[in-house]
Amino acid sequence: MCTAVSVSLGTHFFGRNLDLEYTLGEKVIITPQKYPFRFRSNKEFSGHYAMIGMGIIQNETPLYYEATNEKGLSVAALSFPEAKYCKEKLGTDNIASFEFIPWLLCQCESVDECKLLLLHTNITDEAFSEEYPPSPLHWLISDRKSSITVECDGEEMKVWENKADVLTNCPELPFQLFNLSNYMYLSENPPENRLSADLQLNTYSKGMGALGLPGDMSSMSRFVRAFFVKEKLTDVGDCPENVMQFFHLLETVAMPKGTVKTEDGKDEYTVYSCCCDTNKLIYYFRTYSDSSIKAVDMSREARSGNSLSSFDVTVGEFLKLN
Repeated sequence: MCTAVSVSLGTHFFGRNLDLEYTLGEKVIITPQKYPFRFRSNKEFSGHYAMIGMGIIQNETPLYYEATNEKGLSVAALSFPEAKYCKEKLGTDNIASFEFIPWLLCQCESVDECKLLLLHTNITDEAFSEEYPPSPLHWLISDRKSSITVECDGEEMKVWENKADVLTNCPELPFQLFNLSNYMYLSENPPENRLSADLQLNTYSKGMGALGLPGDMSSMSRFVRAFFVKEKLTDVGDCPENVMQFFHLLETVAMPKGTVKTEDGKDEYTVYSCCCDTNKLIYYFRTYSDSSIKAVDMSREARSGNSLSSFDVTVGEFLKLN
């Protein structure tokens, strides 16, 4: 389970919590413009947009969990157990699910360009290897102005407008958006007594305008909670402070160990949280075992090379608030 969010706070941020019961040695990965991307469809890009994000490297291939390219376009993959990928289709670009993020980020500058590319893209269930079979996923795709979500049902690839700029897991996005209607009464302000004109009812605590905000760890509840907090965040002007604001948002939907058990009794927890400033191309992150926020800057030099750069999650400059 995971939560991804796109939000503007002085600048534009895109980030997520990765919630799993294991780690695979994730690293921050920079893929420069001249690194050759070879796709299973036999297409190859030796010149493309550079990108930065978290993932693993296998056989010299970056397998991104989420990433942002140098134009500010961002894509995050989240668990979606309902996903069913299609078989290969003639007349389309057949792209395996594990290469969908670089497929978009190599070529597109914006959500609108993604929509055009997706008209002739088909996501398949081809495995990366025996060790890494295809995972059921859906994706949040965002630029600085808008977001879409891509989901597959075995017959077609659905591209949904996502005006909430939030994604969690099942059920599919239209139901998640419809469910927000149940919480339109939520407010950051003190509540009014609308129950009875005859009774003196007291606002005995701050925050009572949000009574009923779901607090459990389910995907639908996290969707509502992340959207509520995103909508109420205050732009504090200073960029480092706004980075902190974004991480505080992610904290509201984070999973401490022990709060969610898998079917085989393992703890599912927030392995890491991340936030990319899509204007400055600085990737911020912190892990479950280290709550300090670190940063990796995708500098101009890093963008223009031809070999991958990777950074262990224990490495990076600390976020400075002063």
